[in-house]
Amino acid sequence: MNAAKRMVMTVIREQPEDSSYDEIVRELAFRGMVERGLKEAKAGKLISHGEMGRRIRKWR
Repeated sequence: MNAAKRMVMTVIREQPEDSSYDEIVRELAFRGMVERGLKEAKAGKLISHGEMGRRIRKWR
């Protein structure tokens, strides 16, 4: 079983019994984004805090 399937199964098992489909999908999306971010960080694809501040100010 690949890592994606293991993550999906883990997320589903960890959800309360009364979780809605939307809640589960949101949690899956969140965990996927976190995993992607961690992989990018390990690969050195980072920007400084100052650079992020400049980008945010530029969006406004």
